[in-house]
Amino acid sequence: MGTAGVVAKRNPADVLVGFFWLCHPGPIVFNGIAVTVFALLASWGDIHWKILALAVSAHIAMQLSIAILNDYCDRERDVLSKKNKPIVRGLVLPREALFTSLFMMLVMVVLLIPLNRAALLISVIYLALGQSYNLGLKTTPWGGVVFSLAIPLLPVYGFVAVNHFVPLVLWQMPVTAPLGLALHLANTLPDIEQDAANQLRNIAVVLGVRRSMIATSLLILLAAAVIMVLKITGLIPAQAWLLFPTWITAILSVAVLYVVFGSRTSHQARQTYFYFVVLTCLVLAGGWIASALIN
Repeated sequence: MGTAGVVAKRNPADVLVGFFWLCHPGPIVFNGIAVTVFALLASWGDIHWKILALAVSAHIAMQLSIAILNDYCDRERDVLSKKNKPIVRGLVLPREALFTSLFMMLVMVVLLIPLNRAALLISVIYLALGQSYNLGLKTTPWGGVVFSLAIPLLPVYGFVAVNHFVPLVLWQMPVTAPLGLALHLANTLPDIEQDAANQLRNIAVVLGVRRSMIATSLLILLAAAVIMVLKITGLIPAQAWLLFPTWITAILSVAVLYVVFGSRTSHQARQTYFYFVVLTCLVLAGGWIASALIN
């Protein structure tokens, strides 16, 4: 069987359902929330809603392009191990997916034109990282490096896109880089057995399930430690009343997630684990940046 053919005749409802799942709605929502949070933190008290809407919409368009191309590039492997994917089921044709991915790149650029050039440059770099992941790096340990480079760009973009760059944006990079690798590991855990069967060599497959979960926890704790060092040394002053509850919440979340999900093997459980890891990272990074911005 080819990459399509499960659905002999498609109706409009089939196509809509197919594109909905092709867009990876969960990660898209979290990325949209992250950029919105960072942009709001950057412009709080001086929010220009049109600029905010353009910045968030452009980022979502870029994420849609990356998400859709991901399934397009994986369509042959998905025939063997992920038969519920929209392209494999025939809900979306490969050429439709490719065209939509390219079209969303164009939408991203059009939405960014009214913003500053730095926002466009950061988005292009992020897009290049995301698509290089899709085009081959995801099957190698270098996929984790892509996440470590891309995730720190989210706060930078959120601040730059709304014209509120501050030095703190650069200091967040050593914090969010380990969070990016943690997110990569958590994101690949749900499919680790299938990836291993397909002879992929991403970091999660190399480490195995248990060590991947341990590494995910340690990377988040490393980010929390860097935050505390920046606070204690005075390099980044932060309001303790907000920073410490954020810090403690993230550490407790890491411990609870490892205890609750460490022994679970189902795809759904590991997918839920990923979403909670995303929330933990967002709370840690967002809470710290907020505590550093408050006068």
